[in-house]
Amino acid sequence: MKSRIVTCILSAGLVATTLANVGHADDSRVTKADGETARLVADMISLRHITHPEINDDIAARLLHRYIEVWDPQKLYFLQSDIDLFTASSKVLDDQIRAGDVDFASTVFDRYKLRMLEREPMIGQLIDLEHDFTADEAMVLDPDDLDWAKSIEELTERWRKRVKFDLLILKMDDTELSDARTRLHKRYHRNRTLLDQTEGHEVLELYLSSMTHCLDPHSSYMSPQTLEDFQIQMRLQLEGIGARLKYDDGYTVVEDVIKGGAADANGQLVKGDKIIGVDPDGPGSEALVDVVEMKLSKVVEKIRGPKGTQVMLQVKKEAGGIENYTMSRQTVKLTEQEVKGKIINSSDWIDGRQARIGVLNIPSFYRDFSAANQGGDFKSTSRDVKKVLAQFREQGVDSLIVDLRWNGGGALSEAIEVSGLFIPKGPVVQVREPNNAVTPYLDEDPDMYWRKPMVVVCNRLSASASEIFAGAIKDYRRGIVVGDKTTHGKGTVQNVMNVASRMALFGPDRGALKLTISKFYRVNGDSTQNKGVVSDIILPSILNEREIGEDSLDNALEFDRIQRSNYLPFNDFVSDGLMARLNLESSTRVRNERDFQKVMNNIERYTARKNRKTISLNEEVLRKEEEELEREREEEEDTIKKASGNDDEKDIFADNFYNRELLNITLDYTAELNGQKQASR
Repeated sequence: MKSRIVTCILSAGLVATTLANVGHADDSRVTKADGETARLVADMISLRHITHPEINDDIAARLLHRYIEVWDPQKLYFLQSDIDLFTASSKVLDDQIRAGDVDFASTVFDRYKLRMLEREPMIGQLIDLEHDFTADEAMVLDPDDLDWAKSIEELTERWRKRVKFDLLILKMDDTELSDARTRLHKRYHRNRTLLDQTEGHEVLELYLSSMTHCLDPHSSYMSPQTLEDFQIQMRLQLEGIGARLKYDDGYTVVEDVIKGGAADANGQLVKGDKIIGVDPDGPGSEALVDVVEMKLSKVVEKIRGPKGTQVMLQVKKEAGGIENYTMSRQTVKLTEQEVKGKIINSSDWIDGRQARIGVLNIPSFYRDFSAANQGGDFKSTSRDVKKVLAQFREQGVDSLIVDLRWNGGGALSEAIEVSGLFIPKGPVVQVREPNNAVTPYLDEDPDMYWRKPMVVVCNRLSASASEIFAGAIKDYRRGIVVGDKTTHGKGTVQNVMNVASRMALFGPDRGALKLTISKFYRVNGDSTQNKGVVSDIILPSILNEREIGEDSLDNALEFDRIQRSNYLPFNDFVSDGLMARLNLESSTRVRNERDFQKVMNNIERYTARKNRKTISLNEEVLRKEEEELEREREEEEDTIKKASGNDDEKDIFADNFYNRELLNITLDYTAELNGQKQASR
């Protein structure tokens, strides 16, 4: 059977190579204009990146490696001969980019498409192959432990194990083998269909972002389409129908209808509906486009449009039948990422402990810069935080929990303004510019919008602007930080700048460069880069063991220190003795709490298995392993959800063991401070 498969592959390769040699134009090709964009990007990187890098042979060699990995991270398509061919260009890529030549981006992509076309017959035959699920063999898990395949035979063997593993996983999910095969055929067909829809701007974005990622993990090139999505997230609003969509088995499926949007007002579109056609110009235009097996980004592009215009959706209902829905696009506010507040009567959660605790949930630091520049009312984190704090004061809240778990950051200006609500006038963060000049960014408002005790909750995914806030609160000794061992460790500042020639006032939209231009430092002089902000009280969490922090990212900039800023910390909110008592009380509760004991067991199991190199392809062995792993994963994900604060999607701070401990810590902290006040009287 193996020799028959290999023969089929070789035949397909000859046909595909012939087609490739003929040459053809398609939407995935980069253009001469893209080359000019790349040249401008290279100039901007050297001029404005914090390290002022020269785009040289070293960058070119790393670019080559990263870009190849973008397309074939599992080493399942390219052969060593392909890699050798690409490597021959490694020392000229920098010269080509500076000269406005990005054909190499298409060269790798075209070869990847060719190899995928070649692999199709082999993959199909391997899916239908009668595999021996009793054989004692294993598959390597980490592609870094594999060399590139040197022959078709070697690659076929690699694919045989990959397909066998996929079938085994489906079988163990109680899928009949025939159904499993059908699903795999569809999966790989879908991969090819989506790849065929790749456009030139996406190829260029991946290529140039591969170059920027050689400098640091957060610099990237954004095509005009990606830039639009980025701006939507910062504004927390878009113009469209107000539906959250996902791609599932070739269909664009409605995952949720956003309240207040056009779809919600229309009332006909519901979760589970499949959008099979879109007329972006509304009924009567006769421009209905079939969107089955169309990539999600392109479907969304057709549905979005200016406020007040109409769009018609052709929808396949879950219960059967096809309906046409027409709705007027409108501005949709994205409320998931906006600030929210909740007041908890602690005695409802913990017997014998009475207080009113306010939970301030900040999912991101957002600001509508465009509206702000125009003056008047605009959406921002600091404005929304003020509103919640005003409600807390009016309702007699005793203590505050500021929840920054999973907050990946956002606008630097908002982190500074929000920090200023809790401290008097003074520096919040220091920023080192590319010329090594250090600028302190100040809270210039002497008023404090919250003067009572506060606890800041972070995890390993609290990053960037979140770390500025947590670091300021800690350095001013204004409150305590609780959660994972440390925050994410992203201590760099990115600026989004349009890619344009300085000589041209007007020109084509070339997207934007999100570039690391500076590093920020706490007012105590420490960078948050790599090390993050260490918690005063650490709670057990499996996130502590996962490689998800800045220190695990390729090319992350190093931690360093600068001179301490001129600031005056509080003396009556935090002391070493107080922290020792709070840690002792918390650790005692955690030790005796069964759910935290489960977390500790999960951590032990996770650390024991995360370093394994291979996985068995013997059905009996794998079934036992996977059943055990599934139980472990479910427990782990459950504890992660609880540690995130909102395992109940409708509740920003659900009643669970982790949040109860946060409440207990807050109550202990408040009692300590009240005791200090009474003792000082």
